[in-house]
Amino acid sequence: MINRILKDKVFELKKYYRVITITGPRQSGKTTLCRHFFPDLPYVNFEDIPTRMEAMSDPKQFIQRFPQGVIIDEAHNYPDIFSTIQVEVDEDIFQKKNERFFILTGSSNFSLLEKITQSMVGRTAILTLLPLSVKELGELANDVSTDTLILRGGYPAVWAKSIPHEILYSDYYSSYVERDARQVVNLKEIMEFHRFVRLCAGRVGSEFNASALSNEVGVTTKTIKNWLNVLGASYIIYLLPPYYENIGRRLTKTPKIYFYDTGLAAFLLGISNENHLQTHPLRGALYENLVINEMLKERYNKGKDNNFFFYRDKSQREIDIIQWNGIHLSAFEIKSGISFRTDFFKNIDYLKTVLKDKINRSAVIYDGNTEQDQRERGIYNFRNFCLNC
Repeated sequence: MINRILKDKVFELKKYYRVITITGPRQSGKTTLCRHFFPDLPYVNFEDIPTRMEAMSDPKQFIQRFPQGVIIDEAHNYPDIFSTIQVEVDEDIFQKKNERFFILTGSSNFSLLEKITQSMVGRTAILTLLPLSVKELGELANDVSTDTLILRGGYPAVWAKSIPHEILYSDYYSSYVERDARQVVNLKEIMEFHRFVRLCAGRVGSEFNASALSNEVGVTTKTIKNWLNVLGASYIIYLLPPYYENIGRRLTKTPKIYFYDTGLAAFLLGISNENHLQTHPLRGALYENLVINEMLKERYNKGKDNNFFFYRDKSQREIDIIQWNGIHLSAFEIKSGISFRTDFFKNIDYLKTVLKDKINRSAVIYDGNTEQDQRERGIYNFRNFCLNC
């Protein structure tokens, strides 16, 4: 059992909520987390058709079978259950009955959150569990190279069960990615969809251009956007929005595309081993994706929202990550090299002249080694940054 940082937030929120909803990619560890830390709660899985049909036939009776509460896995398969739980929880509070506790998990962000906003607002805490972070891997991450971290990704089965990454991601793609697309959009253009997903992997860290992809894949722009939504809802890819402010400079308004897991992206690119990755033209982009994922996991594991952007202006000056902290901003440059160069700060220094006092923190994150006094100046080794971000 690899310790999951999110458990601390779950136990904290349990003091205030009778329902906790955990979303995240399939196989990211949601079920293991819930069943391990709440062993006394009954468990049902709505992937199981007879169980789901039983709940659908009489949802009220189904929920009342669990006087202590219940863990409902893959709840997005029958999101109408949220309305029943909402009524039962409200009745418990009104009647001052013993508190039942419900944990709902789901791997379809769209169908799950859409139903929650209709019936469970204010009654459930919503958390996101992504694949394993470097901090959660601990010594396992220290014993391997950065290239191995990129290739293996963060899915627990690779690390806890030693399933070879190329086998896991091949099965994951055919079992989940393609299946979800078939279910959500009635997928008919199978070959075109495969081409689209692989082209997305080839654009990691680049601005997402639906029209260009439409031309390359041979489907309409609307179809491209629909497929993008499917991959986003299934926690396969996400878009990093551009930072925008009226500062007298023309800034890009097009988001950049990243994968929630670099192992899947590398698989889609046909990268099978570390030697291949070291010389691959997208090695730098995958490293950037890895670092941003770690920053995102750190936020989600604390129960916080995504507050990241990137900066790019008409002169192609770019900052990889702009973090918005209410009033102030933090600026981060990500460099895949193992040797530090002072010009790594060039774009950050420029942005400070533009945004001035709005930037209260800046750092360069690279793949080499650094001493403590350099880190105090904002120069971070990737692993040290992951442990201290």
